Amino acid sequence: MNTNACYQIYVYGRLDERWLRWFDGHTVVYLDNGKTLIVLTAVDQPALFGVINRIRDLGLELISVQKDDLR
Repeated sequence: MNTNACYQIYVYGRLDERWLRWFDGHTVVYLDNGKTLIVLTAVDQPALFGVINRIRDLGLELISVQKDDLR
């Protein structure tokens, strides 16, 4: 059973430059509509929840989390 997956996380707002290091190894894309996309590749559930906790700690508003299984 493959426990790794790719996740796309959308939040409102932008990350301050000093907080980007919290997301090292992941892709952060600023969208024109004021939202930010964080892409996690080949991560397991504990890593996903770690990123979600970081988002909470930064006070960002979570919009959605979408999972795409790696095959």
